[in-house]
Amino acid sequence: MGIVAGLDSSPDFTRIVVCDTDTGAVLRQGYAPHPVDPPEGGRPSDIDPQAWLLSLGEAAGGGLLEGVQAIGVSAQQHALIPLDAHGNTVRPALVGGDRRAQVAAADLVDALGSREAWAHAVGCVPGAAQPVTKLRWLAKNEPENARRTAALLQAHDWLVWQLLGRPARRTTDRGGASGTGYWSATTGVYRPDLVELALGHQAMLPEVIGPSEAAGTTPEGLLISAGTGETMAAAFGLGIGLGDAVVSLGASGSVMAVHPEPLADQSGMITSLADATGMHLPVVTTLNAVRTLRGTAELLGLPDLEGLSELAMKSTPGAHGLVLLPYLEGERTPNLPHAAGTLTGLRRESMKPEHLARAAFEGMLCGLADALDVLRGRGVEVRRIFLLGPAAELPAVQAAAPSLFGAQVVVPQPADYTAIGAARQAAWALGVSGGTLDPRTPPAWQGAAAQVLEPGEELAAGQAVRQQFTAVREQTHPGAFH
Repeated sequence: MGIVAGLDSSPDFTRIVVCDTDTGAVLRQGYAPHPVDPPEGGRPSDIDPQAWLLSLGEAAGGGLLEGVQAIGVSAQQHALIPLDAHGNTVRPALVGGDRRAQVAAADLVDALGSREAWAHAVGCVPGAAQPVTKLRWLAKNEPENARRTAALLQAHDWLVWQLLGRPARRTTDRGGASGTGYWSATTGVYRPDLVELALGHQAMLPEVIGPSEAAGTTPEGLLISAGTGETMAAAFGLGIGLGDAVVSLGASGSVMAVHPEPLADQSGMITSLADATGMHLPVVTTLNAVRTLRGTAELLGLPDLEGLSELAMKSTPGAHGLVLLPYLEGERTPNLPHAAGTLTGLRRESMKPEHLARAAFEGMLCGLADALDVLRGRGVEVRRIFLLGPAAELPAVQAAAPSLFGAQVVVPQPADYTAIGAARQAAWALGVSGGTLDPRTPPAWQGAAAQVLEPGEELAAGQAVRQQFTAVREQTHPGAFH
């Protein structure tokens, strides 16, 4: 059929992959970091969106996009670009989980009445990163900029709009919209009242188009698909579907799964996002994942996580009775914001570096297994788990994860699945526009090359470790999950 491109505009760089529309094979790729100079007098969380266009142009240099028929755009989530009535940026984009907005998040929860009210309204409780919270911060701290704000876009919406030549119509997709705090994945509609609650007045919001629809065509005839957020694009690039979950090991952790229905969660533990295919993507986050391992490595005087993993492999499942509750930064799942970590089971024979190393890996993975159980408890089927992040390659993680999660674990080979997911979306929109693909069925690209790990004979030992962890958690923080 031809070739398409996928663009991943992350917080730090732009990566572009050019793929075969039929198989998804990556034919060529480009990369460029964003220019790093913050705006004059600005902060790292204030970014001029023009920086994204500059790195996009650089990444696409050397004829990378020659012959490409369609482009999909994915970008960092939660970046808010306020525009004035003429379509110009009112101020630099507000990006990331800006700590400045924490007070604004609490204000919004109070203004609507409760965390439960927010979860019911839009499937998530405001946090410092979300656009709705940034609007509240803007209204309180930059009232003149708030007053001039007439329209709202996120990063991928803005890039799509720029590629199309800034047309009158501005679009977004369900995935991106579901993270704003003013669009509900349950009802599929905006809540303009929540924009007004945060900003003080109404603002124009981009039209939410379907997963396989095109946002438009460039003057040169290049089709631009709907675009989406980086989480949704990565899930689409990996090819996950019903029965699949993704566990991401960053400093903090996240667990998400594909589900046919939205999950409104009154506790606020589940963030109810939409995916890039028309399905739903419930997400549960933990505050402590790889930071648990880094802290333990420092405590043991080890230079890196590879050394910690090697040491942990000298211990055995259960770490000779040592249990680490890894709530080093407090915890979000379960909701224990003021908790600290707990180490129990100290006996003379367990007080060895290798047992503490093993307890750190088991504690981190048990914390993520708790997050998985939040989804399972709501009827989400989990048959296989994709494990992402550099720490997924560590032998100690791979040895313990299948038995602790109680499922097959898939460790994909490193690749830019976000850009690949954006390219797959472009191929879908191109096929639908040409009448060769069904708007309800995405192109069947080859899945990610991966290592597959089974629980096998270790399952019983792993479940015993989980029970031990749960018992300690219940004793230390009674009713944390009730």
